[in-house]
Amino acid sequence: MSETTHDSAVAMSAPSSSDEGLSPAQRAQKYGLSQSGARPGLLEYIGQLWHRRHFISAFASAKLTAQYSQAKLGQVWQVATPLLNAAVYYLIFGVLIGTSRGVPDFVPFLVTGVFIFTFTQSSVMAGTRAISGSLGLVRALHFPRACLPISFCLMQLQQLLFSMGVLVIILLGFGQVPTWSWLLALPTLALQFVFNTGLAMAMARLGAKTPDLAQLMPFIMRTWMYASGVMFSINVILKGKDVPKFVEVLLNGNPAAVYIDLMRFALIDSFRASQLPPHVWAFAGGWALLMGVVGFVYFWKAEERYGRG
Repeated sequence: MSETTHDSAVAMSAPSSSDEGLSPAQRAQKYGLSQSGARPGLLEYIGQLWHRRHFISAFASAKLTAQYSQAKLGQVWQVATPLLNAAVYYLIFGVLIGTSRGVPDFVPFLVTGVFIFTFTQSSVMAGTRAISGSLGLVRALHFPRACLPISFCLMQLQQLLFSMGVLVIILLGFGQVPTWSWLLALPTLALQFVFNTGLAMAMARLGAKTPDLAQLMPFIMRTWMYASGVMFSINVILKGKDVPKFVEVLLNGNPAAVYIDLMRFALIDSFRASQLPPHVWAFAGGWALLMGVVGFVYFWKAEERYGRG
């Protein structure tokens, strides 16, 4: 123990006459002591995350590499898994149920929807377990806990980029020609990443308090997928149907559907601007800003409680 620390400890344990009547908090303030593990201010917290940006990136890459380390095909499963899901959905919905009717370029339409929704689904699922599944790390080291859900979302983004390479091959194979509109995929992915990260951080706090939530999330995400137009066109389904206006607004304003529609518009020639919901870019930016800010602040509010209890 250093001399300064020893003197402070002695002063705290044997208070002078001037300390009489002071509360422990007032006495700690007098001697320049601070609470261990106290939540930093919001701006200070953001600064701490920025200083650990290299750790966030390296942690995401390491987790992605380790994810399939025990599988014989290794990283091939990064693209094989969403492709197999798309094949199953095509068989059930496109062939058996017939949702492909009225939807030109249905295979690119379907694969794009599956890949983009999987990005959100995987981010939310990983975020839900970000704290509860990393308690050893949380309790052993001191770092901003937001590093964990952000790292998991960055990992899912890296995995999506592998899938996007396969998607490009599929698009070319079904006659889609690269155009300038393909560049719209970049701001779409950026906005979706911000939205996913905010949602993952909110779920990380909820999952840290209620670990059983991770068991419920697959059912919630499956319901969300069916309402997001992944396997069918919302416009075709609603066409000629007498549905309440608020139901139409909810379906078109659904954030997952918004990002899927924007990606389809960017990459698929037959997906026209008329098929996009009104003010779609405002919806995309609004959802990203709202969820990004709310999710981050909501997570930060419980910073000092993660890993305790």
